[in-house]
Amino acid sequence: RPQAPIVGTGMEKIVAKQCGYAVVAQKSGVVEKVSSTYIIVKNDDGSRTRYDLMKFRPTNNNTCYNQRPIVDKGQRVEAGQIIADGPAMDNGELALGTNLIVAYMPWYGYNYEDAIVISERLVKEDILTSIHIFEYEVAVRTTKFGDEQVTRDIPGVNERFLRNLDENGIVRIGAYVKSGDILVGKLTPKSEEVETPEYKLLKVLFGEKAMDAKDSSLRVPHGEGGVVIAVERFSRENKDELPIGVNELIKVYVAQKRKIKVGDKLSGRHGNKGVVARIAPIEDMPVLPDGTPVDIILNPLGVPSRMNLGQLFETMLGWAGIKLGYKYRIPVFEGPSYEEVKEEMRKAGLPETSKVRLRDGITGEYFEAEVEVGCQYIMKLVHMVDDKVHARSIGPYALITQQPLGGKAQFGGQRLGEMEVWALEAYGASTLLHEMLTVKSDDIEGRSIAYDGITKGKYTSIYNVPEAFKVLINELRGVLLDVEVFDKDGNLVHIFSKDKHILAAKNVRRKI
Repeated sequence: RPQAPIVGTGMEKIVAKQCGYAVVAQKSGVVEKVSSTYIIVKNDDGSRTRYDLMKFRPTNNNTCYNQRPIVDKGQRVEAGQIIADGPAMDNGELALGTNLIVAYMPWYGYNYEDAIVISERLVKEDILTSIHIFEYEVAVRTTKFGDEQVTRDIPGVNERFLRNLDENGIVRIGAYVKSGDILVGKLTPKSEEVETPEYKLLKVLFGEKAMDAKDSSLRVPHGEGGVVIAVERFSRENKDELPIGVNELIKVYVAQKRKIKVGDKLSGRHGNKGVVARIAPIEDMPVLPDGTPVDIILNPLGVPSRMNLGQLFETMLGWAGIKLGYKYRIPVFEGPSYEEVKEEMRKAGLPETSKVRLRDGITGEYFEAEVEVGCQYIMKLVHMVDDKVHARSIGPYALITQQPLGGKAQFGGQRLGEMEVWALEAYGASTLLHEMLTVKSDDIEGRSIAYDGITKGKYTSIYNVPEAFKVLINELRGVLLDVEVFDKDGNLVHIFSKDKHILAAKNVRRKI
């Protein structure tokens, strides 16, 4: 629900009109029909113009383009007038955020280090809620063993993952899907294998067709989900342009409604960004003298060191604008002086400094000092905790380094850099650190022993040589430096399995 700012630059209307996503009346006339998908205008010359609206289209950022009519049936419109808002618009004005009541004060330590405390009202009333649309696609190709097949009959898959598929093996529109659910069922033919007795038995049990193909279905990625809002099919039969070797392309669009939550990032218009640390009940938020609870609490220490005082002037004028019913147009580099801002506050019957005594919603007592209060324009940024939160117990390893992969997309582990290692060293967590740099990383032998021990209920910390150390020794051998490792008793340690063979070959040469 975007809102146009109370304190703006005066360019909001121009930007909204020029961006190309607002629907503008081509001719003057009277609105004859309005729906969520189109507007019909009867023009003054007797002709009719139909304006089709774009509904819930995905963007490159997985956000959502949607056009909403802002005129009523029977209303007169002039040529060039905006008749439908595009994305991030409010009555023909650019609207990227919402106007909220702000207080600058510490609040039980929850807004330490630029963290932000918000009211539960923003969650309940969907004030900072956003819709996100994700596009998933799968190509049906011709392989050297035959054509891939879109089907619902996938062997060895639990019915729970197939429940939303239609008879063709494609997810139905309106279905709610979760991580791991199949969106498009697909089988890829396998190469002909040597038919062992076990293979023959499996073919008898599961059917010949099923055993000669592997499951290559399109699934909802880890940590995603939502409601399927559209499915598109492109095929050569319908004369659609497709890459070479692709017979069919299927796209599935999944929409998510994301309410504001702890970990999401908010920002004002002065670089004053922060992360939501606490969503407090409405009754616990500080209360203005007229009984209004504030919407958001910012840390006052975020202002003096950064010297972005514009946010304070905006806060003051925003409050005055609410009381007087004004909107302020302040061009860039032509901001008002402090005296002019104070004059507006006087007109609105508010304190000149915008500071008032707030009452604590929890105790009911007044806070000791006066607090800077007002209305500020707050935007929700695209950095959301749902896209970043990730956990891993076991997972894939890189082929060369034998270390866990990185990042959420690869279902990777947490990276331990130099500074993280120093932090653990400072705390004296040596066993944990040792484990993280060996068994949990690239100690191949050690991790198989550890896994075996954990599954049998008798875990012992046995460490071997990490793969990274072996790579270092091989690098040195590459520049003709033969590095050998000895234990504390002076015995040679064979860290490579092939070292034993090299040693044996050396001994043979010595004997000769």
